Amino acid sequence: MGHKRILGKTIDFLTGREITDTDDERYRQKLARFLVEEKGYAKAEIESKRRLEMTIGNEKVLSMVDFVVKVDGTVFLAIRYGPGSIVTRERPALASARIMENYEVPITIVTNGEDAEVLDTFSGRVMETGLEAVPHKNAAVKQLKNIKLHHLSEKQLETEKRVLSAYDWLEHSLECDDDWCADE
Repeated sequence: MGHKRILGKTIDFLTGREITDTDDERYRQKLARFLVEEKGYAKAEIESKRRLEMTIGNEKVLSMVDFVVKVDGTVFLAIRYGPGSIVTRERPALASARIMENYEVPITIVTNGEDAEVLDTFSGRVMETGLEAVPHKNAAVKQLKNIKLHHLSEKQLETEKRVLSAYDWLEHSLECDDDWCADE
């Protein structure tokens, strides 16, 4: 942890901006292309590297969701990427999907770029595995019509913020990169 290979610069598939090229960024770019080219989402429906700013006690805490995907104006998917084991990333991904909007984002996806788990955010249950299990836009439109969006109590929100903060602190305590330390 804390070591990244900087491979130069590359162009972000979704925004067209020049960004730092790393091994992790190559997986993120592959995932962005996959969402557009294989799963049918428009670039405009995908937000990358959504910063989540939280206040816990008197402290400002920053987190990030790699991809936020909207369907008919509603955030439907929250995707967190990380190398290695995806099982260890379930809990912080669920926490971020539970706090990023004023409702729980219905589907949470954790991925290492090679494999994925599709989780029901409300229950935390793994519904399917594998990148092919990521819902296609057509399926997402149908699913969203039948989903009741859940809202958390203030106490639940505070718990989820603390969980996310703790996991992110552990994961990023030894590194500083453009995503975690930038003042943008």
